[in-house]
Amino acid sequence: MQKSLVGPQGLSDRALAWLFVGPTIVLLLAFNIFPLFWTIYLSFTNFRANKPNAETVWAGISNYQRVLGNEAIWESMRATAHFLVWSISLQLLLGFALALLLNRKFRSHSFWSTAILLPMMLAPAVVGTFWKYFFEPQYGIFNYIVNFFGGPGIFTMLGDTKLSPWAIVLVDTWMWTPYVMLLLLAGLRSIPSYLYEAAEIDRASAWTKFWRITLPMVMPFIILALLFRTIENFKMFDLVDQLTSGGPGSVTELASIHLKREAFEKWRTGYASALAIIMFVSIYGLSLVAVRFLDKVKQR
Repeated sequence: MQKSLVGPQGLSDRALAWLFVGPTIVLLLAFNIFPLFWTIYLSFTNFRANKPNAETVWAGISNYQRVLGNEAIWESMRATAHFLVWSISLQLLLGFALALLLNRKFRSHSFWSTAILLPMMLAPAVVGTFWKYFFEPQYGIFNYIVNFFGGPGIFTMLGDTKLSPWAIVLVDTWMWTPYVMLLLLAGLRSIPSYLYEAAEIDRASAWTKFWRITLPMVMPFIILALLFRTIENFKMFDLVDQLTSGGPGSVTELASIHLKREAFEKWRTGYASALAIIMFVSIYGLSLVAVRFLDKVKQR
């Protein structure tokens, strides 16, 4: 029988493996698994975090019923859907265009590649604060730029109920388009050159090469970018909180902003926990759909 290897301190390979993996497992249980199950438990109670010593009463599914029957929740979901669809669509289009451009070698290629990536290196709270001053109607630069091209004069981008939803879309697109570009650029550079060489021999047009080679080969990376950005934007908080705090009124009150108000302003912890679980299930369901579609694309 083969004996297990023993380390210099008398520890077997299995013991050494657990010695290195153990702390990670403990941290995962402490910061991911336990809070999830604790949130699930709280979602069935009337617990309030500002009254920890009060009696906790089991409420059943009443919190979930109140969440699903609350019109304010559906308004925040509609605001979230608007933000998701437009920001991710713009990021995919602009990111793909930039990836196609940077995939070609030209002078100062390295400089522009680095410059484009700068926005995604900043903290979302910093970006939100910067753009808030940028949109300021009195001394912000945005009004001057718009008026230079024949704009309507002084207007409040963040204070207008019609413009503020587009403001957060614009800022998120500016910040995260480089991330999408980076993913798609990796996809473009993974395409074998012999495919394009064969297309050249067949005298295929540029559009044919794009439609038959480039797009199908990059499609898995597009789906990954769509999946990652959907997950991140669905739980977007700090950027929007710094920009508009959900205002004016509630037109930019995303689901994450509404969750924060329920949990830390109204202190309805059980109710907020139910909303958090519903958001988690929604994100998980969208992720499953994207992963299955990705598997089908890879099998083609």
